[in-house]
Parts: sequence; structure tokens; C-alpha cells
Amino acid sequence: MSNWTITEKENSKGELTVTLSGERWLKAQEKAFNEIAKEVEIKGFRKGQAPKALVEKHVSEGLILSEAVNEIANDLLQEGIKEHDLWPVDRPELSVNAISKQEVEMVFTIIVKPEVELGEYKGLNYEIEDVEISNEKVDAEIERMRQNYAEITVKEDAAEDGDIVVIDFEGFKDGVAFEGGKAEGHELKLGSNSFIPGFESQLIGTKAGDSKDVELSFPEDYHVEDLKGAPVVFKVTVHEVKETILPEVNDDFAQDLNIPEVETVEQLKERIKSDMENQEKDKAENEALDKLLTEVVDNASVNIPQRMIEDETDQMIQDFAQRLQQQNFGLNQFLQMTNQSIDDIRSQFEIDATSKVKLRLVLETIADKENLVADEDAINDEYQKIADQYQMELDKVKELIPAESLEYDVKMRKALDFVKDSAIK
Repeated sequence: MSNWTITEKENSKGELTVTLSGERWLKAQEKAFNEIAKEVEIKGFRKGQAPKALVEKHVSEGLILSEAVNEIANDLLQEGIKEHDLWPVDRPELSVNAISKQEVEMVFTIIVKPEVELGEYKGLNYEIEDVEISNEKVDAEIERMRQNYAEITVKEDAAEDGDIVVIDFEGFKDGVAFEGGKAEGHELKLGSNSFIPGFESQLIGTKAGDSKDVELSFPEDYHVEDLKGAPVVFKVTVHEVKETILPEVNDDFAQDLNIPEVETVEQLKERIKSDMENQEKDKAENEALDKLLTEVVDNASVNIPQRMIEDETDQMIQDFAQRLQQQNFGLNQFLQMTNQSIDDIRSQFEIDATSKVKLRLVLETIADKENLVADEDAINDEYQKIADQYQMELDKVKELIPAESLEYDVKMRKALDFVKDSAIK
């Protein structure tokens, strides 16, 4: 038999204590013994084949009891969680208060989902700013397109602002080359401000084959300590000068972009304006929704367990590292380049992690209070969206993603929509 007691502690932490005795505890010991016996080697017998009485002499009672706890602990935990209607947010910690062949007392220290005290979440302001796309913005986008379709050609004349120079360079401080100040065959667009201030402007007027000493000082806030504000000389050799030839904005250019239903410059401008309006509307809606949800969350009160924040922070750092990896960039490289430690990154992410956890808890509470559920049709619609997005068979998607996972997502979206729909627009 098993007896349960639960003791609440501070900040969503509690102790779930179970005392187990009788046949179930004896069976757990027997199963543990049988598993241990399979690995016991006794001279004169094959591994795991020695008689039980002989094995018992080689296996301590403590080991059997310990393995019996491991054997049955998870089942007991799940029963206790169900009996007391608990929602653990992390793997509970197990300790054993007392143990014998007749009885065991286990204590599970559990961090459960905290209770949320909702404030106002209905009838709040939800104002989306009007969007207007000027002709200047459309022209700027066309200019960006021209840059993308530009032709780069080598020129013999002197370099001008906007030209590209192919250079070798090496930097010297007090006549000594400094680390990281050398490159060969480097392409630099003059006027891009991608180099130290004063470097690019001194290369205007140079031609292929020229050599030049570029004298300047590093900025006072430069990230390398030894070079902050230091006067230096870069010895530069110019190998090539290239100019950018932009295409004319005419109907041929519009057609070369291969945009459906765009044949003329006027149609191109209309399409650009329409696309930009849609983007700006989405941005305005997202900003309005963020503002609304921030107010809902600020109106609520909840004491979030630190473990929940830590877990969310860990996940955010992992996601960030994966995004860096997709750009062939490691997290350690990023930390070195930005002169940060992993603790610095954790501190930055922890702020957002706290907000995300609180928002999730608030939406869960709203969903429960308003009896919002994910019905079968909504879940099937979600499956279909995923299948369409990844061009997969619907049945295959259902095999890979459990309905419970989508049920939670749908429920959260319904809570979000409820807040938005009940707002004053």
C-alpha cells in the first residue's frame, strides 16, 4: 500500500511524500534483485546463471533496496502528481527518508506551476497605427534593387567615392606591425565606412599599382585596448579599382526583375508600395499586440520560480547558438568578438526569459478562466498548416507531432485572440 502527503513550501515548491509497504514494495525488491542477478558473475557459473541463494550472498541488501527505489520511483511520482493534480515545471528531486525490506519513505521535491492573479485583461486599448508609404521610400527600394543588379567593372581612372578598391594593407604602431592589422586582396568600397574613420577617404584618387601610407588614429572607444586612440600607419598597395555601373530605371529593368505581373516601371512602383504597405501593416499590428500583451502581463501578479526562468534562459541561449551555427559562427567566437562572457549573455537573455515565462503563465490562466479549449477541428487545421508549410503528407505530420503539443499551441493562440478581440480598437 502507499500513503501520500504533500507539504507546500515557498515560491511554488512543495514536498510530495509517499510511504510504500506490503506486496508492491516486495515485488519491487524482487524485480530489482532479478535485474542485479543478471550481471553477477560467480566462479563456476555462467554470468547471471548462479542459484538465487548463492547470488544473495554476493549482493548486499542495500544495493537491492536502492535499485528497488529506482525501479518504482517514477511510477509512484506519476501517481502522486495525478492524485494531487500537480503541474511540475521541472524534474522533481528524489530523496529517501527511511528504507527497509518492509517499508520505504520517499520524498519528491517538486516545483509546480505557480498561481497567477490576473488583473485587467479585457477591454484594454488595442490601437494600430496607420501606415503610409511615401514615394521616397519606394524610390529608395528601387535604388536598392539597382544596387543588387549593378555591374562591377575594372577601371583605369583614379578611385572615386563609391568605387571598390582591391588592396593589400598592413598596420604599424610605433613602427611595429600590430596583430589583426594585415590583409591581402581585400575588397573595400570607398564611402562604406566599414573601416576606421579616415582610412577610406585617403584612398580616393589612388590608381591600380599605387602604394600609399595612410596615417590616422584609432577611435578612443576601439575594442582593442592597446590601439585605443593610438596613431598608426597603414602601408597600402592598390591592385585594382572597380566602379559600379547601375542599370537605368526603365521598363526593361522592371521586366528583368522577373516579378509576376510587373512589366513597367509604374507597375513596379505599385507592387513595391503594396508590398511595403503589407509589411508595415504587419509590423504595426505586431507592435500594437506587443503593447497590449505587455499591459495584460503587467496587470497580472505571479511569483515565478527561478528554475522556470533558468530553463527558459537555457533554451534561448541554445536557440541563439544554433542561429550562430547556421551562419558558420560559434558561440565562443561571438563571445570573444563582443568581449563578453557566457554570464553576460545569460543576464541579457534572462530579462526576456522572465517576460516570456510570465506571458505564457498569464495566457494559460486566461485560457483556463475563459474555458478556451483546442477542439479537434482546430488541431486538424494546425496539422494541415504544418503539412502545407513543409510540403509533407498530413498523416506523416501526425506521426511526428503529438496532438498534445498542438493542443497547447492552439489553446495559447485562442487566449491571445481572446485578449485581442475583447480589446477596444
